[in-house]
Amino acid sequence: MKVQKNKLLMPIAAVVFALFSSANFAHTAPASKSHRHIIAPQPTTAPKIQLAILLDTSSSMDGLIDQTRNQLWQVVNEFSTAKRNGVTPSLEVALFEYGNDGNSRDTGFVRMLNNFTRELDKVSEGLFSLTTNGGDEYCGFAIKTAVMSLNWSHSDRDIKTIFIAGNEPFSQGPVNYRDALKLASQHGIAVNTIHAGDHQVGIDTGWQSGALIAGGDYMSIDTNQRTVHVIAPQDKRIAQLNSKLNKTYVPYGAHGHEKSQRQMAQDQQSENISAGLLAKRARSKSSSFYSNTEWDLVDALEDGTVNEEALAKMDKSNLPEEMQKMTKKEKKKYVVQKSKERKAIKEEIQKLSQSRDKYVAEKKKEQLAAAPSMSDALTKAIKKQAEQKNYQFGK
Repeated sequence: MKVQKNKLLMPIAAVVFALFSSANFAHTAPASKSHRHIIAPQPTTAPKIQLAILLDTSSSMDGLIDQTRNQLWQVVNEFSTAKRNGVTPSLEVALFEYGNDGNSRDTGFVRMLNNFTRELDKVSEGLFSLTTNGGDEYCGFAIKTAVMSLNWSHSDRDIKTIFIAGNEPFSQGPVNYRDALKLASQHGIAVNTIHAGDHQVGIDTGWQSGALIAGGDYMSIDTNQRTVHVIAPQDKRIAQLNSKLNKTYVPYGAHGHEKSQRQMAQDQQSENISAGLLAKRARSKSSSFYSNTEWDLVDALEDGTVNEEALAKMDKSNLPEEMQKMTKKEKKKYVVQKSKERKAIKEEIQKLSQSRDKYVAEKKKEQLAAAPSMSDALTKAIKKQAEQKNYQFGK
């Protein structure tokens, strides 16, 4: 795929970053030298990135879906080292499909697969569940649905963005796309459009003008371009560590076991495609963006979703079998030990991933005659946009 000067071919998952405003801290002046009243800085929440992905799943969009599946973990990895003012943002992803006759006409052929979630395995599962079916592609309807149905942040400091991708004229459907885009703007949501096809055709059919209305970017992608995952010497060890990492998860609650099984199923989906893709996924799992507080006791205790008192009183039916006969002290010791094991495994995965990145970079240098990959375009675009908005990336 050739990246051209004003026609950057980018994958669906490219994300527009925004500046976070600095928190304001209040204090009072001292009343006297001997008597001072100080109001401590108020705690601030971490910056939040909310990304809604709207995919056209009509008959011709198999390549679009495949690219998104292959790029999800690369996006997470690009975000994982991002900081602004020293603070790492959290990532929430929502997923929709539109343009599929299998969905109801009453909903504009639009279907939400998941609301905003930090549980990225849920997003991955949704992507792998998608199938194509001929339909009517109503972009305006899809955008309005995403704006009205998602739990968008009310803070102006948080990034709120929609990416909609498809290949039919942007103006189709009963909802005027201009009205839908204006509604998004009123809620502080940027809408980015991705035409799955020729760049100029996308301009001619309204995809570029759609992005301009809602303060987003217009992009085009070649859906026939297959993502190439380089196989590296580190992949075997990373796969072994990934298996060990899974054993540090302690499922709890009514759906804990089910979600633990989903985690392993998504590992298998990635491994079935490529050892290289599994390595990217394992790296994502070693980052702070991979959070499973709703079903894993290690994440839940560290996040505060579950405290020590709640753990001690938790009904044994909500605990894994190996914890059901433990005393209160044994339960805490068990989860703390799993946390220590996880930390060590994550550190080793991150170190191996860094050396893997160097290997992959060298391999790409040896293939100078080859066209840039979708991953190359993604990395370049995200870092460029982020640096323009004062983000720093670690190594």
